[in-house]
Amino acid sequence: MPDALVVVESPAKARTINKLLGKDYLVVACMGHVRDLPPKELGIDIEKGFRPSYRTIRGRGKVLQKLRSAARSAGRVYLATDPDREGEAIAWHVAHDLGKHVPQIHRVMFNEITDRAVTEAVAHPGEINLHKVNAQQARRILDRLVGYKISPFLWKTVHGGLSAGRVQSVALRLICEREAEIEAFVSQEYWTVDASLKTSHTGPFKARLVAFKGHRLKISDRAEADRVVADLRVAAASEEGYRIEKVNRREQRRSPPAPFITSTLQQEAARRLRFTARKTMMVAQQLYEGIEVGGETTGLITYMRTDSTRLAPQAVKDARAYIRKRFGPDYLPERLRTYRKGKGTQDAHEAIRPTGIERPPEAVEAYLTPEQRRLYRLVWDRFIACQMSPAVFDRTTVDIAAADYGLRATGSTLKFPGFTVLYTEGTDDEQEDVPDRLPDSLKEGDRLTLLDLHPEQHFTKPPPRYSDATLVKELEAQAIGRPSTYAQIISTLLDREYTGRNRGRFSPTELGKTVNKILVQAFPDIFNVDFTARMEDELDRVESGSFDWVKVVEGFYGPFSRDLDQMETRRAELKQSLQEKTDEVCEKCGEKLVIKWGRNGKFMACSGFPQCRNTRPLDGEAQPEPTTEVCKKCGAGMVVRTGRHGRFMACSAYPECKHTRPVSLGVPCPCQGCQGELVERSSKRGKTFYSCSAYPGCEYATWDRPLNRRCPVCNGPFLAQQTGRRGKTTLKCLKCRQAVSPEAVSEEVGDEAS
Repeated sequence: MPDALVVVESPAKARTINKLLGKDYLVVACMGHVRDLPPKELGIDIEKGFRPSYRTIRGRGKVLQKLRSAARSAGRVYLATDPDREGEAIAWHVAHDLGKHVPQIHRVMFNEITDRAVTEAVAHPGEINLHKVNAQQARRILDRLVGYKISPFLWKTVHGGLSAGRVQSVALRLICEREAEIEAFVSQEYWTVDASLKTSHTGPFKARLVAFKGHRLKISDRAEADRVVADLRVAAASEEGYRIEKVNRREQRRSPPAPFITSTLQQEAARRLRFTARKTMMVAQQLYEGIEVGGETTGLITYMRTDSTRLAPQAVKDARAYIRKRFGPDYLPERLRTYRKGKGTQDAHEAIRPTGIERPPEAVEAYLTPEQRRLYRLVWDRFIACQMSPAVFDRTTVDIAAADYGLRATGSTLKFPGFTVLYTEGTDDEQEDVPDRLPDSLKEGDRLTLLDLHPEQHFTKPPPRYSDATLVKELEAQAIGRPSTYAQIISTLLDREYTGRNRGRFSPTELGKTVNKILVQAFPDIFNVDFTARMEDELDRVESGSFDWVKVVEGFYGPFSRDLDQMETRRAELKQSLQEKTDEVCEKCGEKLVIKWGRNGKFMACSGFPQCRNTRPLDGEAQPEPTTEVCKKCGAGMVVRTGRHGRFMACSAYPECKHTRPVSLGVPCPCQGCQGELVERSSKRGKTFYSCSAYPGCEYATWDRPLNRRCPVCNGPFLAQQTGRRGKTTLKCLKCRQAVSPEAVSEEVGDEAS
């Protein structure tokens, strides 16, 4: 019989800790939160100090029953949930339920899931931190108040099914405001002029025109550029010609970046690995919870939800020993590297690092998936690099005079690679060109020969749309949310279809723009960057024990409730402001048509509503596609329509007959004995996939579009049309996995039936 029960959140974490602790401990996963606010009611007594009414989450009752039974048998309980607010709240709820059944309940935390860390944590248990619990409780209540009070307001103003979030809506505002900047941006023309020059004893190099009579020069059009080029050619032919006025040589040192915290890990994984924030956190969770390496299960990285760049002294010592052995003493700085705390840093946990220097990426890569391998390599390299010597560059700036004009040439030479021999940080957007190497023998007074001039036209560019990396960076800079919430913020905006992602960049959908417009008009003080940042600061103060959580909620709810009451009186006005007038006339009553919002997007409706209920799709929207099929319910023809979740077959007699079904591709299901056919469906996130019409009896599914063409190589039942990231389409057999050229099939490929 085990001596103690250890409660963790996930089965993966339970398996790892169970192997580390052995048979004396029973490790059980509580599967996350066991209690929460009720799903179909507010669950907060506003009049009694915002008292929450927690209920057991559906499906967690059996888990709690199992925990109670195990706790009675074991006698001692260790709550080993994650060392953050969320983990503390989970532990508190479990303790609340088990407290009646077992006298000894301890809280244990570890920053890494290794034998040493877990054993030490269990040997020195602590108590639940109620300040952390209160901070998480305050956040949960704030989010519930916003969601349950504003969502109905959106339903009545725009259309049903919408929702708003306290932090996500501010992130949406950032994306919408960036899009407005881009739409309002007016591109301006400008020109640059580069000169190819040389001395009598050096090869050619380039310099850029930067000044006229000592002032910065801006060239706005071709005529001005031609005039400047003519002047520069005249200057080259003059007695003075081109000469070097000043040469400035200096040594430049670039220090390594700090070890990863949650936000910088998400940013760098987006830049270098093309991971979304959600994928980064999912893979990092796997590396933290434990991987079986050579028969031993252990966590490979420390806890990945942290805002601290602090490192354990032993970890730094191990890293320095590794650097000395692998790279040599020149790559090891004399002093240990430490990094300053950022503003508002809680510093509760270490930075993200490998748990053991004895597990370099090459030693464990055989046990990891490709995603795990790439992220672990990124964490490893950043950790080792942060303790290495700086990179050293020789940077040269040469100022050149040509009559009244000034030119400048810059060059940079790597003198000592330092940390860059292992790691170079990724970049967000387009960066300036790396300076060329200039001839070493250039000196003041040298005369130069003009070889050629290169005028070039440019246009100013609007600010780029946010990527995963730059959005996380902006959220952190504006103190919106916490690093552990960034991935959820982005996922929520995508799931609600308020934003879309195109080539890794976020842009608001029409729905997102509309929701943002309403929220900013109705609640300018609540969905505000400064207000949201202040709320995060107050939640941090609750966690530190210097502020009462009820006062935080009261301070929010007062102005929020007043704004909500005021906006309810203006709701009809706001709804009217969303309608767009048109010059088209209703064919039924002669009134003007307007563009309104509905559950499936914008549509045209008669302004005489409710007396006239005539509606029709917007021009340019997908019109119903006729088919030869007949409705099985009423005998009318079937058409292909497009809804918010993609294409589907519907009866043409709608709304009298509401029969629908998925779009058939005319391709039989390849499963043996199945009589179904493949149909087009849409996932929860709106991505199209193809599955058997006999589901759930047959669960065959594929992301690739099937074509009713047999494989010319293996005579497989059908080919699949695959589209790559750059839009390139290829044909492949899903049976033999061979790529097939369209010519080898027939000219009919792509003409499959509806």
